[in-house]
Amino acid sequence: MTTLAVATLAACSSAPTIPPPSEVPLSNEALSLLAKKGMQPGSPVFVRIFKEESELEVWKQRDDGRFYHFRTYPICNWSGEIGPKQSTGDRQAPEGFYTITPVLMNPNSKFYLSFNLGYPNAFDRSWGRTGDSVMVHGNCRSAGCYAMTDALMEEIYGLTRESLKAGQPSFQLHAYPFRMTDARMAREKSNKWYGFWKTMKQGYDYFEKYRIPPSITVCERRYVVDAVARSRPDPAGRCPAFDRPFVTAFTPLPEPAQMDVASGNKLKGIANPDNEPSLAEIKTAKQQQSSQSSLANAAN
Repeated sequence: MTTLAVATLAACSSAPTIPPPSEVPLSNEALSLLAKKGMQPGSPVFVRIFKEESELEVWKQRDDGRFYHFRTYPICNWSGEIGPKQSTGDRQAPEGFYTITPVLMNPNSKFYLSFNLGYPNAFDRSWGRTGDSVMVHGNCRSAGCYAMTDALMEEIYGLTRESLKAGQPSFQLHAYPFRMTDARMAREKSNKWYGFWKTMKQGYDYFEKYRIPPSITVCERRYVVDAVARSRPDPAGRCPAFDRPFVTAFTPLPEPAQMDVASGNKLKGIANPDNEPSLAEIKTAKQQQSSQSSLANAAN
C-alpha cells in the first residue's frame, strides 16, 4: 500500500499545472497571427472601442514605431446608449481617452478577467462625473461596462498583459460612440454631445493619420489632443503653454490587406445586459450578423 501511495503521488506530481486564466499563454493561433503581421507578443499595445458597432480593436506596434491592426473583437454586450457616462448608476458605458496601468488589470475578476478603464479620469472629474469599477471584462453581462465573451477576453487580456510585462508602463484605450468619419459625424450635429465628440474626433483622426496614439492633456474641462503641457495642467483651470510633438508622415510597412476579425456574437439590443444570454438570443445574434455580412458582401 505504501508503494502504491508513493506511485500515486509521483503520478500526480508529474501532471501538468493548469495556469489561472490571467496567466494562460497566448494561443498558437494568436502567436502565428502576430508573427504574420510582423508583431511581437510584448510589443506596445493600443485599444479602441466603438459603441455603435460593438467592436473592440487591438493594435500592436511594429518596428517602425507605428501601430498596426492586430484584430477586431465583437463586444458581446454593453449598457446604455451612445454618449458619455456621467454618474453612478446611470448604466452608461464611458466614452473618452483612458490610460490603463498595471494596477488596473484584474486577474481575479468575478467576470472572468477584466481591466478597469480608470473612469472617472481627470476630464470626467473636472465635470463632477461619478462612478467606479467600470471595466472591459468577460461574462457577456454589463451594467455600465464593455462585456466580452470569456474566450475573447482571455486573448485581449493576454495581449495587454504581455505588453505590460515587457515594459510598456501603460496603454491607451480610446472609447468612441461610433467610427468617427465625417459622414457619421454630420448626422449628429444636433446631438447635445456633438461638441464633445468633435474633440474626440481629433484623437480619432490623429491616430488614423499617424498610427500613433496622440498625447492627451486635460485643462479648461476639455481634452487637448496632440499637446504636451510645459507645466502641470489643472483639469478645470486655464490651459498652460503646450508643445506639439513633431511626427513624420506615416509610411506603412507591408501588411495584410484584410482586417482580421475574431468570431463572436454582438448581443446589444438583443439580450438584456444584466442576464446571461439565452441560446435563443445567441441564435438571433448569429442570424443578424449573417444577414449583415451577406448585405456587405453584396454591396462589395
